Amino acid sequence: MGSRLVSRAGVGVMHVMGHLPLSWVRALGWALGWLLYFLAVPRRRVARTNLRLCFPEKSRAEIRTLVIGTFIHFAQAWLDRGWLWHGAPERVRKRLRLTGAVNELQGREPVVIFAPHFVGLDAGWTALTQQLPRHFTTIYTDQTNKVLDAWILGGRQRFGSAQLFGRVQGVKTIVAALRAGDPLYLLPDMNFGVEDSVFVPFYGVPAATVPSLSRFARLGRAKVVPVITRLTRQGYEVQVMPAWPGFGSADATSDTARMNQHLQTYIDTMPDQYFWVHKRFKDRPPGVPPVY
Repeated sequence: MGSRLVSRAGVGVMHVMGHLPLSWVRALGWALGWLLYFLAVPRRRVARTNLRLCFPEKSRAEIRTLVIGTFIHFAQAWLDRGWLWHGAPERVRKRLRLTGAVNELQGREPVVIFAPHFVGLDAGWTALTQQLPRHFTTIYTDQTNKVLDAWILGGRQRFGSAQLFGRVQGVKTIVAALRAGDPLYLLPDMNFGVEDSVFVPFYGVPAATVPSLSRFARLGRAKVVPVITRLTRQGYEVQVMPAWPGFGSADATSDTARMNQHLQTYIDTMPDQYFWVHKRFKDRPPGVPPVY
């Protein structure tokens, strides 16, 4: 009962955030980010380890700056959900700038959207569902906290006719929607365990990675279009990139390695906006020692 009350209070605070000036929300996010940096010691260590593995050429001071930036941007993006999900629609549209090869998402051609784990993931999803006349889909994992679960589901289905597939619904349902012309917003760049994963390089370090981007592209006869969301002072820039030619081959491992290579180039442009607090290298190849 107590946790539900706390959750409801938190959701109420996010409703209030939806009506504050963006500069206020970002300032609160800056303060919250510093607080998390000092309090969330285990996650701070995870982020530091990830960054040291991926950027061995950087000094300890540079790594520390990136870790702090990661926490600040994470907190700012979390509080931004207040206006993304509760702010006036015209204000949301004004703060989300959709750029790049938007034509790749027009028409009815099957599309798998590669949406890496930058802090602006929900902003990117909101921009697409609000500003483009297509029926977008994504995969959703239920939250154990039912108050937060309902809040997140409501927020992600706020605009358009978006559909969130539960993981238990299986691949066939998702592929059928893909072939029918509903773009799939896919987040395949995390460690989901060794089962159904392949080890491919990520910044030169073997990383257990699900080859789902390649498989959905092949099964859905779909092109792969990256959508990269960058947090800015004005809100977010949601950049649609040209489709990758020849992706979705019979060699899922090769495709997945290629995915990580592309991802590295995106991260290099804004390394402190990537989700480094995740244990990306939790699973290791046989005989390779753990890093956390």
